[in-house]
Amino acid sequence: MRWLPRLVLIACAVLAVPLAAASLQSTRTTAPAAGAEETWVPLFDGKSLQGWRGYKRPDASSTRWRVVEGILTLPASDGQDTRGALDIITTDTFDHFELSFDWRVSRGGNSGIKYLVLEDMNSAIGHEYQILDDERHPDAKIGRHRQTAALYDVLPPSVPRTGPAFKPAGEWNTGRIRVAPSRAKSGATSVYHYVNDVRVLEYELDSPELRAAIEKSKFKDVARFGTLQKGHILLQDHGDQVWYRNLKMMRLTGS
Repeated sequence: MRWLPRLVLIACAVLAVPLAAASLQSTRTTAPAAGAEETWVPLFDGKSLQGWRGYKRPDASSTRWRVVEGILTLPASDGQDTRGALDIITTDTFDHFELSFDWRVSRGGNSGIKYLVLEDMNSAIGHEYQILDDERHPDAKIGRHRQTAALYDVLPPSVPRTGPAFKPAGEWNTGRIRVAPSRAKSGATSVYHYVNDVRVLEYELDSPELRAAIEKSKFKDVARFGTLQKGHILLQDHGDQVWYRNLKMMRLTGS
């Protein structure tokens, strides 16, 4: 019976292996993942306007926005900016974030996505990623600061609109807006606009360069314009047909 203690030791060792593995697995499962707060979250579920409401309104029922075959859209109207009256905003607010979205605009159409939007004015004021038919809409002829992916009426995109980054009206484009702590300057915030994965605009909030551009724009008398604030994302009803899909948001560290 001298072999019995050896068998007991072997059995204990065999049992210890899965127990150790289970303990390790448990530790890995409960440990927080690096950058866990930086994950993509849908802003549009493809079925409803859940998570959105009218500007200064409790819900979106009074707006023209509808979900058609999984796409967020509105029909053509008179081509006039409703100045917030029929725009929709996210129920949540964001400061440092990355927003990604697919968009398509009608021929001759005008629209935009605004960010850093507060409900402190009768008109919905925010930084606007311009969405436009650059070939046909009269705004495009005013200057590059009113063309697609511009910071509307303030800064122009750096990439020619005739380049491969921009697809024409009627075709799907992918836009992206990133508002993030600056890598070059401590305490500063950088903003980036992308079209189809091409960075077409970069600026720094509250910088002398941005301030100078704002002074030449229609926002020169809006004291908060050009500064970081926790605001809504807004989809503009400019009276023209526009389509959105795959809207998703990532809150960045520090938000």
